[in-house]
Amino acid sequence: MRFLPDHFAPQAEPAPPAVSARAALRAATAQAHARLDRLYSAFDLGAPDGYADFLLAHAPAFLAVEQALDAAGTDTLVPGWRARMRSQSLRQDIAALGRPIPAPAAAPLLCGEPQTLGAMYVLEGSRLGAAVLIRQVAAGLPTAFLAPGNPAHWRAFISRLDLRLSSAESLAQATSAALAVFTLFGQSARALSEPVSLE
Repeated sequence: MRFLPDHFAPQAEPAPPAVSARAALRAATAQAHARLDRLYSAFDLGAPDGYADFLLAHAPAFLAVEQALDAAGTDTLVPGWRARMRSQSLRQDIAALGRPIPAPAAAPLLCGEPQTLGAMYVLEGSRLGAAVLIRQVAAGLPTAFLAPGNPAHWRAFISRLDLRLSSAESLAQATSAALAVFTLFGQSARALSEPVSLE
């Protein structure tokens, strides 16, 4: 899936405002996000087979990351998050297209709130991207996974990022987790789009 998740020069007087956690994460993951965008852009969402492959390319990573977030107690950090989980919608869409559900990849281990928020940043950002991608899907194809979420949830999440990732250490941990999630999605996409050599 394409992700749409959202400079700091010292000055004398007045002091520059602190960079928001959202802006810092966006800058730190920009290259990883761009690489992922290129990978998932190769799938033709307007064709049933291309769209099915697009969902299949997401599934191992998405299912694993959402599972890891649930195990990390994300619902206590972001109340109501469990009700917004999308793994079941992804499974339903893949099944409706007549494809078998892939097994989840190895779930990343998320230790502590900063890492959990970093991983969440990627999935919540992907929900924004889904609102754009759903317009490319051919009529009649199942789109529960790409259904747009409530913008208020994104705004609340960004506010929590800025509140909880207020130190360099916490931001570094969140960035590391976000990059690991981007990497997992890249591996998932390449595993489907690149043939495996038997030599």
